[in-house]
Amino acid sequence: MQPLDIALLSNFVIVAQTGSISLAAQQVGRTQSALSMQMHRLEDQLGKTLLHRTGAGVRLTAAGEKLLIHAEALLARHDDMLMDMTGTALRGSISLGCTEDYASAFLPQLLGSFCARYPDIDLRLVCAPSTDLRPQLQQRMLDMALVSLPSADADGVIREEQLVWVANEAAPAILSAPILPLALPTPSTIDYRAACTVMEAINRRYRVAYASNSLAGLLAIARSGHAISVLTRSAVPRDLYIIAQDLPPLPAIGITLELADQRSSAAVTALADHIRTTLPGL
Repeated sequence: MQPLDIALLSNFVIVAQTGSISLAAQQVGRTQSALSMQMHRLEDQLGKTLLHRTGAGVRLTAAGEKLLIHAEALLARHDDMLMDMTGTALRGSISLGCTEDYASAFLPQLLGSFCARYPDIDLRLVCAPSTDLRPQLQQRMLDMALVSLPSADADGVIREEQLVWVANEAAPAILSAPILPLALPTPSTIDYRAACTVMEAINRRYRVAYASNSLAGLLAIARSGHAISVLTRSAVPRDLYIIAQDLPPLPAIGITLELADQRSSAAVTALADHIRTTLPGL
C-alpha cells in the first residue's frame, strides 16, 4: 500500500474541523477544486468514503471519524519529532473555543503573552456558549475550550467566577417594577438557570423580556435601561453597574479547560499549560 502523504492528512484534518471544503481551502491556500481533488485522492487511496458532501458543507463518515483520530495523533507526533530533531521554535495551529464574556475578560492577556512567546503558532478562535462548544470538542472541530461549570467546587475548575446582576444604573428604576424584566441568554446556559432559580426561590416575579446569546446584545439591552442582565463579574464593562441590593445573590461558577484529545500536539499542550497557569491570576 502506498504511504499516506502528511500534507494530505493535514488538509483532511482541516476539512474535518471546518466542515467545509471552501473554508478549509482558504486556510491551506489552495483552490476549492484542488482541495476537493485531494480528498477524493485520499478516499481512493484508502478505499473508503471519508466525507458526506452536502449543500451545507461536509461531515465525516464513520471511516472519516476513525481516520481523524489517527491523523490528529500522527500529526501531533510529526510536529513533536520535527521540533525535537531540528530545535526549531514551536509551530502549529490551534482552535480554541471560549464564551464571549471570557473572551472579553481574559483572552487579551492570555493570548497576548502566549502569542508573544510563540509567534509561529496560528490560532483560530470560536466564541459560543459552553453548551455549543462541548459538541464541537466531541466532534474534534476544536482542540480545546474554556467552558463554564455550574459549581466552583467541581473537579477541574481552574478559576472561580461570580455571577452578578448588572444594569445601566446602580439603583435602576425598573427594580420597582412589579414584574422585573430580565435580559438573559438561552435557557440552556448556566447564567439563565441561575437567574431563574434565585428569583423563584424568593418568589420574586420576573419575565425574560429579552433573550440573546450574544454578549454584545445583552450589554446593549442592559445599557438601554429596559432590563437587568447577568454577567460574570470579570466581564462587566466600566459603564455598567453591579446591583448589590434588592436582588437575591447569584452563585459562583467554575471555569475549566477541556481538551478534545489528551494526546495533543506540542502547540496545544503549550497553550493548555499557559492557560492553566495564567488564568487563575488574572
